[in-house]
Amino acid sequence: MSKEGVYMFGAIETEEAQTFEKVKLAGEHRRVYTIPYKGLSMVVTNAPVQIYEPSRQNLKAHQDTVAAVMKQFTIIPMSFGNVLESEKDVKILLTKLSPQFNEIFPRIRGKMEVGLKLIGKKEWIENSAQNEPAMKKLQTNVKGKNAEAGYYDRIKLGEAARNFMTKLQMTFDQEVFQPLAEVADAAKNNEAISERMLINAAFLIDKEKEAEFDALVNEFHEEWGDRVDFKYTGPWPAYNFINLKIKADAS
Repeated sequence: MSKEGVYMFGAIETEEAQTFEKVKLAGEHRRVYTIPYKGLSMVVTNAPVQIYEPSRQNLKAHQDTVAAVMKQFTIIPMSFGNVLESEKDVKILLTKLSPQFNEIFPRIRGKMEVGLKLIGKKEWIENSAQNEPAMKKLQTNVKGKNAEAGYYDRIKLGEAARNFMTKLQMTFDQEVFQPLAEVADAAKNNEAISERMLINAAFLIDKEKEAEFDALVNEFHEEWGDRVDFKYTGPWPAYNFINLKIKADAS
């Protein structure tokens, strides 16, 4: 049987003892509480010292606990599966990381991260591409040719399709991402992770501007929703805006 240790969810700015909703981890419902040290606290639960499988259930338990803490505190999240042997080890970790925590908290205090992914509907993208003069010409060249004769034309068609998507992504960067970034405190437009993805963005927004930001997202949805699928998520901790990768082995 594994030794009982201390599983960590993230750091918050308080020395007062706190408790949160229980979490189901390693097959049991466990109390979530804080270990305070010098103005900071680590949100933790007692759980076996082991390697935690990143299953959907375990990841959801971790994320749900972080989300529950976020309702009351700004949190610097620990990555999934970090467990130390004792509360003493947690305090040592807090001591080592406190200079970095003290730099990060002022940047994210009172703020939250939201994610926005825009994915072009297949039919709209295909129709838009077919109306491009360059694409039309290449499609005509390819049509009716055998595989060998049309080889280079097919390569050119593939390149033209990639160029078309790049142009479309640049358009959405200017017309959607940039106006949202102006409302946000910070913004990142990450690399697209699928062929039809137009925006893969994260925004750090002040909670006081949440309604303004939501309204602008809704405006863009009204404008583009018939052609583009919107996936708007959050609030999250500032995952994309914290450079520090906090792991238990940092101690």
